[in-house]
Amino acid sequence: MLPADTLEQIHQRFGFLEAQLAEGADPARLADLAREYDQLKPVVEAIQRYRAALAQRDEAQALLEDPEMRELAREELAELEAELPELEARLKLALIPKDAADARPAILEIRPGTGGDEAGLFAADLLRMYQRYADNMGWRCEMISLSETEIGGLKEAVMRVQGEGVFARLKYESGVHRVQRVPVTESGGRIHTSAATVAVLPEAGEVDLHIPDSDLRIDTMRASGAGGQHVNTTDSAVRITHVPTGIIVVSAEKSQHRNRALAMEVLRARLFDMERRKQDEARAADRKSQVGSGDRSERIRTYNVPQGRLTDHRINLTLYALSQVMGGDLDPVIEALTAHDQAQKLAELEG
Repeated sequence: MLPADTLEQIHQRFGFLEAQLAEGADPARLADLAREYDQLKPVVEAIQRYRAALAQRDEAQALLEDPEMRELAREELAELEAELPELEARLKLALIPKDAADARPAILEIRPGTGGDEAGLFAADLLRMYQRYADNMGWRCEMISLSETEIGGLKEAVMRVQGEGVFARLKYESGVHRVQRVPVTESGGRIHTSAATVAVLPEAGEVDLHIPDSDLRIDTMRASGAGGQHVNTTDSAVRITHVPTGIIVVSAEKSQHRNRALAMEVLRARLFDMERRKQDEARAADRKSQVGSGDRSERIRTYNVPQGRLTDHRINLTLYALSQVMGGDLDPVIEALTAHDQAQKLAELEG
């Protein structure tokens, strides 16, 4: 458990924020103060519950000296001694530093890897899986760029996902997803292995990242036809190149103005993600096993279709529920990854 003075400092900070918000803080600081207040509130509530239980334990121990109250005090002590470890565990969980991006919308990017046409078909399956999961969660999906193959596979999909806790739930999906199955194009019934890459980026606003116009090259073009089509075929498709990094983003919605806005959102997300990665690597170079590292080159999961088996290699999780997961029931996987990540951070907090 953290020292009592540390818990008191958190409590005092919360009181200061509460006072500032009640008095009507400077509008320029209001959003930041409110965000910090919301983040600290569950921590302070956990501290208060834990402190109250400690105080009750002290009172019950004092009552042991009173012959008339001794039996009642023993019963209360037994209940409190059983409750305190659970309250302490909840407090530790509340004290784990939160990822500031958890509440943000996300940009989801899917691209085929090794495996030719089959990799493109698997990438399309993953896109449908995430769309179904988003529907289950009540999130809203907006396709920014969709490039398909002639047989219904994907060359690339870039989708914006909005809703409560989107990035917190999807951030563990970044990496290489591998499928083992008999392709529809395979006449001999042999099992093939192919892969697709998923990237989940927290959405960034102009406040998070300023991109000078001089760093951008913006082109208007027509989306390509069969075998490489985007959302629609118009002259309004926009391609933005970030000159310093060489990052290229394309959006092909109907409105050229909207395309520019969407492409800028994706570009900001990619640059913001690059900056977050640099900071994470500098902070945690010795924690390569961290689940949330989002290494795009890491093989994170295998989908074995003949056996109906899903394996997440980061936490050695195996589920024989592949059809349910592909149908959008991702919660068992995501919750296991979240719990594992929390356990690692708890160990660091206590160490």
